Amino acid sequence: MASAVQNERLKMYLEAERAVLTGQSYTIGNRTLTRANLATIRAAIDSLIAGGAVIEDGQPVGRGMSKRVVFVDGR
Repeated sequence: MASAVQNERLKMYLEAERAVLTGQSYTIGNRTLTRANLATIRAAIDSLIAGGAVIEDGQPVGRGMSKRVVFVDGR
């Protein structure tokens, strides 16, 4: 069973994942900046889940939480 610290970290990583998925990168002038690396966040989430971390209601996080994002350059 995971500790309260691991559960809190899982919650934070899930929030980070949501933030990245809704605004992964932005452009200023001719430069495109990326806020965070989604693969790194997903790896941390997977590691915490494997360690037994759970979300607030005490239920394990299911594998259905993963998302796939495909960016297409419209140029």
